[in-house]
Amino acid sequence: MTTYYGLYGQKVQYLASDPTDVQTGQVWYNSTSATLKVRAVTTTGTWASGGNLNNARKNLAGGGTQTAGLAFGGIVPGDAVSASTEEYDGTSWTAGGNMGTARATGAGCGIQTAGLAFGGDTANDGSNTGITEEYNGSTWTGGGTMTTARRALTGCGIQTAGLAIGGYPPSNTASAATEEYDGTSWTNGGNLNTARYYPGAAGTQTAGLAFGGTPGSGQLTSTEEYDGTSWTASGNLNTAREGLAGAGIQTAALAFGGYLGPASPELQAATELYNGTSWTSNPTGLATRRNALAGAGTQASALAFGGNPTTAATEEWTGPGSPVTQTITTS
Repeated sequence: MTTYYGLYGQKVQYLASDPTDVQTGQVWYNSTSATLKVRAVTTTGTWASGGNLNNARKNLAGGGTQTAGLAFGGIVPGDAVSASTEEYDGTSWTAGGNMGTARATGAGCGIQTAGLAFGGDTANDGSNTGITEEYNGSTWTGGGTMTTARRALTGCGIQTAGLAIGGYPPSNTASAATEEYDGTSWTNGGNLNTARYYPGAAGTQTAGLAFGGTPGSGQLTSTEEYDGTSWTASGNLNTAREGLAGAGIQTAALAFGGYLGPASPELQAATELYNGTSWTSNPTGLATRRNALAGAGTQASALAFGGNPTTAATEEWTGPGSPVTQTITTS
């Protein structure tokens, strides 16, 4: 009879707990849980539940990574605009320092210890602001004001090299506008080819990505790439939507959630992966359908949090090709 030892020249380890230094293809028996396990790689991406935000909110912004996420602003139950900040450690959210200016439908980028917040609505009354704030891991301080005050925009990059994209009101002044931040002040960049608000974004200041959104009527599938000077059209999303979130870089991005009306359901769970040319739909999407959410991380390891209807839900993404420990079952 063919054995594992005969096939691979090594025995199945008998261990009381899962090993920490594990290699792809490694097989072991966990005597504590009485399970046979293998280190494999995922073939499709999956979302799993993470720790809830302390303050449920929609129309928030954020940044960071899956194990060091940052959430700030938004609209909380009762329709109040929030200034609260929360930090994620890969398991749970804890309170950080409040923003100097409460806002919703603003944008953000950066990391947990060097975040950037810009634009938005400061009173949930349809107003627009260009106020910018910088986060150092504990407190927010004022930065340079945006050239064009706006809300419903998106952003990407880092605190010292941020990118502001699109926004409301729907005019070429705001909806197509791009601005670049150098850590002190904003300057105008090249306009989007397709004006839009509530788009998603990923990437950096010199290699940005904008996708989806609305021009004021219906939702877009169009994607554009930024080279630090101008935008170029690229492959369309498979699912048109606005109010979606993004993560990753220009050549390896992730899009998730959003709103598509008057389709049924209007709130989207759809998750798509971008390879620098085209988008591929993942077989499964978010467990909680939502728009007006925030995202952080990479195409391989992302975070989705908050959203509409007002929720505290957080989900963690593991992308295809990522290492994963699986239980081997026999029948």
